[in-house]
Amino acid sequence: MPKGYLIMTETIRDRAGMDAYGRASAPSLLAAGARVRVVDPDPEVLEGAWHGDRTIVVEFPSVEAARAWYESAEYQRVKPLREAAAETNAVIVTGFEPPS
Repeated sequence: MPKGYLIMTETIRDRAGMDAYGRASAPSLLAAGARVRVVDPDPEVLEGAWHGDRTIVVEFPSVEAARAWYESAEYQRVKPLREAAAETNAVIVTGFEPPS
C-alpha cells in the first residue's frame, strides 16, 4: 500500500500561534503514525507561483491514514489554532510505488 503525504503551504500571520499549534498537533500526528519529513521556510520555486512562506510535508502509512488523521476529533480540536495563525493550503497525495 502506498504511503500518503499531507502537503501544506502556509502564510504565517502569528508565529507564536503557529508554535502553539505545532505543540498541540504533535501528539495526534504521533498517534497516527505520521512523520514530519519537510519543514521549509524558503522553498526554491523553479516554475510558477508558490503559496506561503513555509512548506510542510508529513508522511503517513497510507492516504487513508492521512485522511483519518485530518478528520479526527483530536486534530479538529487543534485545527482552529492553525486557522487563526496562518492562511494554509493543504492537499493529501498518494506516494509513488514503482511497478513490480
